[in-house]
Amino acid sequence: MEMGSEEEKWEKLDSEFDHFVVDMKPFVLKLPHRSERQRCALWIRKLCEPSGTGAGIIGRKNRNLYAKLLLHMLKRGVLEGPFTHRPEPGTLKTLPSYMSIYFDEPNPAQAKGSSPEGLPDWVMGELGTSEHKLNESWKLSSGEDYSLVHREQCIAKLQTRSQSMSPTYREDGQIITPKSSEGHSQKSALCLDDSDIEARLNSWNLGIENPRYLRQKPIPITLMTPKFSLRKSSSLHDDHLCSRMHEKELDMKTKMMEAKYHEEKLKLQQKHDADVQKILERKNNEIEEMKTLYKKKQNETEETIRKLEKKVQTLIRECQVIRETKDNQIAELKKICEQSTESLNNDWEKKLHNAVAEMEKEKFELQKRHTENIQELLEDTNIRLNKMEGEYMAQTQSTNQMIKELESRVQQLTGEAENSNLQKQKLVQEKLELERCYQITCNELQEVKARRNTLHKEKDHLVNDYEQSMKLLQTKYDADINLLKKEHALSASKASGMIKELEQTICQLKQQLQESELQRKEQLKDQENKFQMEKSHLKHTYEKKVHDLQSELDKEKEDTQKKIHKFEEALKEKEEQLTRVTEVQRLQAQQADAALEEFKRQVELNSEKVYAEMKEQMEKVEADLTRSKSLREKQSKEFLWQLEDVKQQYEQQIVELKLEHEQEKTHLLQQHNAEKDSLVRDHEREIGNLEKQLRAANMEHENQIQEFKKRDSQVIADMEAQVHKLREELINVNSQRKQQLVELGLLREEEKQRAARDHETTVNKLKAESEKMKMELKKTHAAETEMTLEKANSRLKQIEKEYTQKLAKSSQVRTLKKKKKAKLKQERNLCVKAFVLYFAMYTMIYGSKLKFMYLFMSYRTAVIRATLQQSSNELKNFMGHSSY
Repeated sequence: MEMGSEEEKWEKLDSEFDHFVVDMKPFVLKLPHRSERQRCALWIRKLCEPSGTGAGIIGRKNRNLYAKLLLHMLKRGVLEGPFTHRPEPGTLKTLPSYMSIYFDEPNPAQAKGSSPEGLPDWVMGELGTSEHKLNESWKLSSGEDYSLVHREQCIAKLQTRSQSMSPTYREDGQIITPKSSEGHSQKSALCLDDSDIEARLNSWNLGIENPRYLRQKPIPITLMTPKFSLRKSSSLHDDHLCSRMHEKELDMKTKMMEAKYHEEKLKLQQKHDADVQKILERKNNEIEEMKTLYKKKQNETEETIRKLEKKVQTLIRECQVIRETKDNQIAELKKICEQSTESLNNDWEKKLHNAVAEMEKEKFELQKRHTENIQELLEDTNIRLNKMEGEYMAQTQSTNQMIKELESRVQQLTGEAENSNLQKQKLVQEKLELERCYQITCNELQEVKARRNTLHKEKDHLVNDYEQSMKLLQTKYDADINLLKKEHALSASKASGMIKELEQTICQLKQQLQESELQRKEQLKDQENKFQMEKSHLKHTYEKKVHDLQSELDKEKEDTQKKIHKFEEALKEKEEQLTRVTEVQRLQAQQADAALEEFKRQVELNSEKVYAEMKEQMEKVEADLTRSKSLREKQSKEFLWQLEDVKQQYEQQIVELKLEHEQEKTHLLQQHNAEKDSLVRDHEREIGNLEKQLRAANMEHENQIQEFKKRDSQVIADMEAQVHKLREELINVNSQRKQQLVELGLLREEEKQRAARDHETTVNKLKAESEKMKMELKKTHAAETEMTLEKANSRLKQIEKEYTQKLAKSSQVRTLKKKKKAKLKQERNLCVKAFVLYFAMYTMIYGSKLKFMYLFMSYRTAVIRATLQQSSNELKNFMGHSSY
């Protein structure tokens, strides 16, 4: 029985899923973007695959929820949630609880079903005839579903009334067939064959191969005709059969009428859709005609603009040709000038190189003489250095003696300092002994303070733990309340968002109408502005061209003047170079005279022989100088003659260039004036033609504007009527939404009250448990601390008695024992402090109290063992010392 019930549930869930998938088809086809359609198809394939949905009732319920949510979003026309992305591989995740809000929202598309009346006009226009055919197929399929259900009802009735359908015989032998068989024959004309139905359903199925309602085997219609004897029946039985037959005939007639009514209704809907599509096609044709007219006008204006641009380009090319010819002429003149200047520069450079070579020879001879004089000076300096070294050695011997005397005095002072240091060390030892006594007393005081602090810290830790536990519970309570508030706010925001979206659509429609009017006005203004801008632009271009030609002439004048100035400056620079060369030669001659005079003085001081030799050399040098002076005078005269010749040549060239430049200037001015006159005439003609075209275009635009205004007024009236209808629908939807919100609010308040009660009970239980655990821990901790303190105190008293007996034997052992005792006390204090810190850290991190008790006991035993081992080791050491 249980297996049978599970299979029935599976079949119900599968049939629901099949109906959801079938209902999705028209809405998926209505989606505008191809990517959205492909994504929906992938989701439907994922839902149809058994590996993606999972086996069992839970997996099928989750699959049906996904399908229901997708259908709901498709009806709304907006894909949200998990359907914005492609499905992930593997089994489907369970839907969160907040997704149930989507199923509570009323659907505007539910009343309309899958009829194309729910589609907007722009979607119908884009989809075209193919979409219309799909909608018609959907209508036919819905009619066929109705016929299938009706056929099954007929079959069930035929099985129940087998006797009434059997033929009866009269006394004459004629067979009397009931009228219901005639009705059945008429009904069978309406019912379709099973093969036709399967073909229709498979033709528009999205991706479900062989759905459940197609897997059901068709029940064959068999008329049960039991054999009757030819005996006569009673009159009462005949009356009863006749009355029953009449009732069945009436039922069959009513069902036939209902079927005819549904068929007529479907035909009327199809006619209505065809009329709507014809109206839309007319409007689309009118819009396309307007577009073609505007495109023609734009093409005409573009052709006129292209013609004007071609004329402007031809004028620009002519100006460029004139500029290139001028540039070529100027470049040729520059080349000629550069060649002449390069030839002159090469000649002068050769002459300068020769003069520089002669000067370098004279410099080399003077450098030789200078090196000889330097060698003599070096010999004198070496003699003086030897004398200075002897004096330095004598001074070093005297300083060494002084150093030895100072070292002996330093040794005496170090001996005295060592004696003073010994006395200081004795005083420091006495001070240390006093400080040790003081530290012993201070350590005892610190132990008492440490015990007091540990007790206070334990109390503070317990209080902090209790406060932290209370804070955690409060934060959990606040978080639960905030979650409930957020859920309520989300539902309210979604409801308000839907209302705002509907209001925004109405506002957007109004704004679009206003914007369309403004755009048309702006287009007219823009076209007028464009024509005016073109006029002004053409004027500016012609003026710029005239101005550029004048500026080019001015630049050429300036360039020629600059070249003349450059040539004059080059001449001046060369004259200045000549003057510099002459001044350098004079300075060199003066330097040579001064060097000779100095050399004469040195020679007179040294010896008479050297003086005689130097006289001979000086006579030779004087002869060379006279020769060089005569040569330089000749070169300067030649250079002056050459300079005068170059000046005359350059002056003749400048005069020729000025004459050529004036002739070119007059010729260019004449050409420019002629071109200017022709351009002005052409420009005036073009302006007149453009003004005529502008007037004609303005008249056409005004006529079009009036036509558009008439059409817009009609469209505005239609849109206002639609807006009024939408407002009425909005008011109805808002009233339903408010009722739903009130019901949701009441349910959420009840849930909040229940959650608060449950939370209070849990908090009270936790508080009671924490207090019990705290009291138990305090008791155990107090007992253990008392036991450890008593044991430690008894052990310390025994050790102190032993030490007092053995201290009398030796003072050295007493000092050692005091040190060790102080160390033990410090270690014990450190152990207690470490234990308190460990307790605090462990409670903060973990919080489990049984584990802490176990660790506390293990730590306590380890500390006691360590103290006992240390005391036993110290006793052994002490006994060893005493035996020695």
